[in-house]
Parts: sequence; structure tokens; C-alpha cells
Amino acid sequence: MAEQDRLFKLFLRIIGTAALFALVAVVMPIFWMNAIHEGLGMGPLPDEPIVGYLARSTSAFYAFIGGLLWLASFDLRRYRPVLCYIGAAIIIFGAVLFVVDLLGGMPLFWSLTEGPFNIIMGIIIFTHSYRRAAEPD
Repeated sequence: MAEQDRLFKLFLRIIGTAALFALVAVVMPIFWMNAIHEGLGMGPLPDEPIVGYLARSTSAFYAFIGGLLWLASFDLRRYRPVLCYIGAAIIIFGAVLFVVDLLGGMPLFWSLTEGPFNIIMGIIIFTHSYRRAAEPD
């Protein structure tokens, strides 16, 4: 296996593991979420049921993607088309997050990290997978 593929597998597993940590937020007590919200300088967390639902379901979705990245890392050749799709989707997702964060009034450090980090991660996943897909087997 090429060194690039080994590094790419490691990259997918690191990102996948980080995403799997979102499972903590799925079961996190709401008072912890409130403490984090206040710690970010955004005041008390709104008390409406939709807030907890969105926080937990979004966290579960991140964990789902983390598991998918781990799964794909075990057979890069087999999952190249899926990885190309994931990479392209994460690029678009990152751009959308950036705009949503800016328009939603998120702290500037959040807006300048969340979306751009996802865009960079998506570019890495897409370009590695696409390049490898173009190579003969």
C-alpha cells in the first residue's frame, strides 16, 4: 500500500474518531449544554424542546459520519466512489455552515473555524479519493 494511502487511512480514522466523540452530546445532560453555551458567551441556552432535539440529532449525525469514515478507511479502493461523494458533500456542507454561522450570529472564532475546517477536510477527502479513482487498478 502506498504511503499516501496509509496516511489517508489515518486521516479518515482521526476525523472519524473526532466525529464519534459527538455521541457524548447525544446523551449529555441539558445543564452541561447550557454551561457550554454560556461559556461561549452566548447567554443561557434557550429552553425550548427544539433546541435539545437539534443539538442531539446533529450530534448523532456527526457520529454517523464518523462511523462511515472509519468503515471506508478499511477498504479505500472499494469505497472510492463513496469517499468522493463524502468529500464533495463535506465541501458544500462546510460552505453552508460558514454562511449559516455568520448569519446566525455565532462567535467569530466559531464561524472562522467550523465551516473552513470542513471545507479543507472535504477537499482532502475528495482530492485523494478522486485522484486514486483515476488511477488504473
